Amino acid sequence: MARRITLEPYNAQWATDFAVEAHNLRQALNETLLHIHHIGSTSVPGLIAKPVIDILLEVISLDSLDEQNNQMTALGYSPRGEYGISGRRYFVKGGDRRTHHVHAFEAGSIHIIRHLAFRDYLQRNGDIASQYADIKLSAAKHSQNSSEIYSQLKNDFIARHEALALAER
Repeated sequence: MARRITLEPYNAQWATDFAVEAHNLRQALNETLLHIHHIGSTSVPGLIAKPVIDILLEVISLDSLDEQNNQMTALGYSPRGEYGISGRRYFVKGGDRRTHHVHAFEAGSIHIIRHLAFRDYLQRNGDIASQYADIKLSAAKHSQNSSEIYSQLKNDFIARHEALALAER
């Protein structure tokens, strides 16, 4: 079954879903895990989102995390390696009915800084989050259920506002 791009109104349950998964990840990854963050649209109160919890892990090393792929698999995650971003480890959970994405980077990675800056920026700026919601709705409508097209249609907005978020930091 092909995955569909479905956007839903903000759901406070997403914060709880993150907290439960964060607990499970902490238990599984022990000393490898330094910090865990809820990122993506489900972390921004009031923002429409695909109902997939995005999780950012700060780890001591990617090699150490790679050694724990069995623990991630036991939690239901499929390891995808870097998956297009150098210095990342990416995991998905839920198959075609995706429920969670995990993005892992070594502590100090610029990718951690940019993800957190963009999340915090959207949380602080409701008007920008509202504009982002409009972009997301339009992208979903015009993407033909292609995740690649959906992402491309959002890229300019994200790049512009991520740069502003980083400048504020």
